Parts: sequence; C-alpha cells; structure tokens
Amino acid sequence: MSSGSEPSESRAMSKRSGSAPKHYFIPGVTRLYVKVPPDRIGVLIGREGEVLKNVMERTKTKITVDSVNCLVVIEPATPATTPLDLMKAQEFVKAIAYGFSPERAMRLLEEDQILVVIDLKQYVKPTVNHLTRVKGRIIGEHGKARKNLEEMTGTYISVYDDYVAIIGDYESASAAREAILMLIEGRQHSTVYRHLDRIMARIRRDKRLQFWY
Repeated sequence: MSSGSEPSESRAMSKRSGSAPKHYFIPGVTRLYVKVPPDRIGVLIGREGEVLKNVMERTKTKITVDSVNCLVVIEPATPATTPLDLMKAQEFVKAIAYGFSPERAMRLLEEDQILVVIDLKQYVKPTVNHLTRVKGRIIGEHGKARKNLEEMTGTYISVYDDYVAIIGDYESASAAREAILMLIEGRQHSTVYRHLDRIMARIRRDKRLQFWY
C-alpha cells in the first residue's frame, strides 16, 4: 500500500480588503494517489457508494476508484478545497486500506486525529512464522491485548496484513505506537500496560494543565 502526489498548482488570490492571500487548488490538476488492496475496495465504496459519497461531501473532494488497478485518485471538488480537506480524504482512504472499518476511519475527518502506521517487516524478520507470532502478541487471545491498548489510549488499532495502524490524537497515538513497539520487542504484556498507564496519566495531566492555563 502506498500513496503519492503529482506536482500540484495553486493560485494565490487576494481579497480587495487587503487580507492575506488564500491558496486555491485547481480541480483536474491537483491529485493524490493511494493504492488499496483488492479486498478493501468494496469497503471503501460502501453499499451503493454511500461511504465514498459521505467522505467526498465532508472533505469537498472528488474520489475516483480504479477497481482494476486498485488505485484511488483524490482531487479537489472545488477551488475552495483546502490542503487539510485533501489530506483528510487521503488519510481516510489509507485507513480503509489498512483494515479499519468506515465507521472507525471516519474519526480521521476530525481536525486533531492522525493515522500512524507501523510496518512490521521493519522490526522483525519478514517470515510467516515471525510475523504471525508478533501479530499474535499485539492482538492477544480473543483480541484482548489490542482491546486493552485501545481502551487505555482511547485509540483505534488495526492489524492488517503486515501492518499495524493506529487512529487517535497525536499524543495518544504516539503512546499506543510506543506500547506496540515494546510488544514487538518481546516485552511482557503486564510491563507494557504499566508503562502505558504512566504515559497516559502524564498525558491526561498535561491536558488538564493546558485547559486551566
């Protein structure tokens, strides 16, 4: 799974009032690409295209799915489509590609949510036995380990193919990533949970302080 973009053109336009110029994308020129596995194409489109329609409406983008080549093209639907709109649409498509349900992937359309991806092949020997063992540690028996990580961090976690993907705010997603890397290294689940509990307590404390300030 990969993504990319062609060189894009933007047009700076200033209002007569003298305010700072705004940059506009040109429909048909700016494009982002995401490769999606064949078995995830139907999930992305949704029943009668409802998932795709919803995302395009919320992000002001045009999303075209090439089912033959499993390639998704994302373009601005109007000159007023922003870089954030395009990025959010791209992140949504990536999340579907990495195994998330549309309901969970929709969380990425919120302003403070990000997608973090871990390629397991970068951390363990790329053999079936090694990858299966590591994925089993992350998921846990009957999905218990993954559920614990999600509940402790308030994130969504997907283990799909040879990737682990996380959806959450920056601090929480980073904490979940750190915990998963510890599991990949072979740390005991109890050790990881204790470490993660300390991290999340600090994050909650910092957020409270920011609120009061």
